[in-house]
Amino acid sequence: MSAAALNLDLLLEVQQFVYREARLQDEHDYDAWEALWAEEATYWVPANGDSIDPTREMSIIFDNRSRIATRVKQLKTGKRHAQAPPSRVRRVVSNVELLAEDGDELIVGANFVVYESRERGLTLWAGRSTYRLQRVDGDLRMAYKKVELVDNDRPVYTLAFLI
Repeated sequence: MSAAALNLDLLLEVQQFVYREARLQDEHDYDAWEALWAEEATYWVPANGDSIDPTREMSIIFDNRSRIATRVKQLKTGKRHAQAPPSRVRRVVSNVELLAEDGDELIVGANFVVYESRERGLTLWAGRSTYRLQRVDGDLRMAYKKVELVDNDRPVYTLAFLI
């Protein structure tokens, strides 16, 4: 997207959306986080590199809309062993960019660092998220989120919170 064509109001709206999603994840506000998703959605965290085919190779997460809802229900029970008690997390999101407008969709990228505290100690997670956002009834919704962890080509600790 060229600098001349950049709509600053749209960029601010996109940034606020990405920051709100991060806050909802950190605060374990699962219902509000789930409400950010469009009806047709994909939530993908690749393993073993970023350019794999998730239909043919293992992923850390590869959820459709139904599986996102199931994941949220599991987290809300408080009985998910890997999240009992829930991780204390805070993330820093930066370099939020409006990369393209593709019809009714916005392509957005952002870097992140997540600080996770558990009984086992502290874990840092870092990477880049790519979003496809759609406008639904005037609000932005996620139709796609790909989370590329920096070290996804190595063994990964239990990733049981929303990344």
